[in-house]
Amino acid sequence: MESNIDQAVVEGFGDEWSRFDQSELSPEEELAMFNDHFCIFPWDVLPANSIGFDLGCGSGRWAKLLAPRVGELHCIDPSAAALEVAKKNLVGQQNCQFHLASVDTIPLNNESADFGYAIGVLHHIPDTQMGIKSCVAKLKQKSPFLLYLYYAFDNRPWWFRLIWKVSEMGRFILSRSPAPIRYFLSQVIALFIYLPLARFSVILEKIGIDVDSVPLSYYKDKSFYTMQTDALDRFGTKLEKRFTKNQILKMMESAGLEKIAFSDRAPYWCAVGYKK
Repeated sequence: MESNIDQAVVEGFGDEWSRFDQSELSPEEELAMFNDHFCIFPWDVLPANSIGFDLGCGSGRWAKLLAPRVGELHCIDPSAAALEVAKKNLVGQQNCQFHLASVDTIPLNNESADFGYAIGVLHHIPDTQMGIKSCVAKLKQKSPFLLYLYYAFDNRPWWFRLIWKVSEMGRFILSRSPAPIRYFLSQVIALFIYLPLARFSVILEKIGIDVDSVPLSYYKDKSFYTMQTDALDRFGTKLEKRFTKNQILKMMESAGLEKIAFSDRAPYWCAVGYKK
């Protein structure tokens, strides 16, 4: 069976987390971004000393804040370079286990985990639906799974989607360039596009204008370091898929999840469901 993985994407993320190991993030920004993604996570349903997994752990930035709240956390990533960064960032967390594996080779028994999450990962693999199913298979019944997939701007106006389509042409070309070029141009984009739009959103917000529909307004309170990281992520990744809220709902239901709920705040779409 063909592996549900794109090796070029794996290598790209290994390079990204080696360059941006998240060590320059302030604790306040780190916590704010964690809360953005985990605001709907049902902490109250986890059993004592719960065991779960972080699929596509990358630098370990989510695991760093989640591990102290659970019994055991399995950090899984197909990139050896990313895992080394995660091990460094989680050196003080004795309850973390590290696994070099892909979504279709998760080294856990089926129905063994009390929770799981995949944040910003499964839109970068060939078969997202099968990736979700692979994760859900590892969960015990009634256990929660938190998922974040890039959205298809289904809650945005037409002109917003048009801007994205133009940027997508640039991403298609840039993501297939040699690594040094990808890195350099992504940082140019961070400096001359991300930063100005983010700071412009700050100005608009201060004079009472709603900036929710302003492109890249999500970064209005983020550091330039985060913009640099995400620009490389966005424009340096060869395989990227986007889904509407309804498509995500159907994939989660098809994978065996129920009681699915979506976060109503950025980033879109974060969703949580429970294994039937």
